[in-house]
Amino acid sequence: MTTIYVPGDSGARALGAEAVCGAIGREAAARHLDLTVVRNGSRGAYWLEPLVEVEGPHGRLAYGPVRAADVPGLFAAGWLEGGAHRLALGAFESLPWFCGQQRLTFQRVGRTDPCSVADYGANGGYAGLRRALSMDPADIVEQITRSGLRGRGGAAFPTGIKWKTVLGQPPGQKYITCNADEGDSGTFSDRMLMEGDPLSLIEGMSIAGIAVGATQGYIYLRAEYPHAGRTLNRAIAAAYAGGYLGSDVLGSGRRFELEVRLGAGAYICGEETSMLESLEGRRGEVRVRPPLPAVKGLFGCPTVVNNVITLATVPLILARGAEFYAGFGTGKSRGTLPLQLAGNIKRGGLIERAFGLTLRELLYEYGGGSASGRPIRAVQIGGPLGAYVPAAQFDLPIDYEALAASGAMLGHGGIVAFDDTVDMARMARYAMHFCAVESCGKCTPCRIGSTRGVELLDRILAGRGGEHALERLEELCELMLQGSLCGLGGMTPFPVQSALKHFRDDFSAHAQH
Repeated sequence: MTTIYVPGDSGARALGAEAVCGAIGREAAARHLDLTVVRNGSRGAYWLEPLVEVEGPHGRLAYGPVRAADVPGLFAAGWLEGGAHRLALGAFESLPWFCGQQRLTFQRVGRTDPCSVADYGANGGYAGLRRALSMDPADIVEQITRSGLRGRGGAAFPTGIKWKTVLGQPPGQKYITCNADEGDSGTFSDRMLMEGDPLSLIEGMSIAGIAVGATQGYIYLRAEYPHAGRTLNRAIAAAYAGGYLGSDVLGSGRRFELEVRLGAGAYICGEETSMLESLEGRRGEVRVRPPLPAVKGLFGCPTVVNNVITLATVPLILARGAEFYAGFGTGKSRGTLPLQLAGNIKRGGLIERAFGLTLRELLYEYGGGSASGRPIRAVQIGGPLGAYVPAAQFDLPIDYEALAASGAMLGHGGIVAFDDTVDMARMARYAMHFCAVESCGKCTPCRIGSTRGVELLDRILAGRGGEHALERLEELCELMLQGSLCGLGGMTPFPVQSALKHFRDDFSAHAQH
């Protein structure tokens, strides 16, 4: 039996995967061929999407980018038997772009049927949960601690410490919450994981529940991800049917329930306490801390809050051991990170590598340089609140400490590239305006400061204010940095300050007009 894999990933759909799938079905029917079509996740090579793979006696071969109009010719060329065609790529995992990666969290994405428990298990799935069920909860937490896993959502807080705090709270109702409100520009790893391997997230949350004594989990999903929502709900139903969720997980007597809750489009709900407010049915506003969510979180109960990539990495750590995962990376940045390349880049997509590779390696060896062919002038790392890093710093290693020492942050691993035509003063204005629009309004430095910041930048861009306006902008950034209640206002100065530091001539150019 021949199996054809056509991505159901949102990115691939946007590039025509639905039309390609329909064309394959029509052509197979016209030729009276018996085929199995699997809607897999994306391999992450978005410049090759829609990427179609054919698995048969000849192995598994990739073709891309495939358009619906290409499908009759592919059948005529004998692609089901490995026939030659101009779109043939060979075995995808042999491509230089892919074979140098270290796919741990994303090991199954693009390879398997996302909602098949059987396929998941045949490819290493649920080994971590089975091991966790045989362990003492404190030993599970110790494994996560020793692995060096840190939160992949932005703050990079050690996951083991957070879990240990929740475990140490008195017995009673506890919760596991997954922050899947992936709102940063240039980021898509959470979506890719949920659409391509949702059972790894479900397994990770189940392990977390067993580790800290929580019986209920919630995935807080942004409403802008409808395909991810449908895939998650199908995968959750399959996990319940297989006995991997419910009142008696794998016959262990342990209970863990899981459901998806949709957000309503507020960027601020990516902040953990705002997310908890929204889960409770209230307006998404930042809570004053302490108490921390690990002590008093959802509905006033101890709560683990982690993001998608963090939780989806947990099964591998339990299955392979803490030392295996800690063997990747450098310094205090252990393991791997799915990096997302976007913006003005020739080969945009997802690259999973151990911490320590340089920005230059990522941008040129994986990204292929700019899509425009012009020099890359800067990249923004960590979403719309991340710093702009100039080309002079492209030899920085990608790890938490090295980037922090340079005034940048890694955040969720999104990297947006700009060529040498970009006006960094206008990009700084965009960052400040983003904060003004998305602020929850609870604290004055963020609510008022971002609005005044936009006004100042508009004056500067209009050629009014001169150096005095730049000095006031710098003072305002410092106020927001020191006085804001959460990371939205506190990090908005990062892109503005970095633009002023590395690209001040762009601001001065406006002042001269």
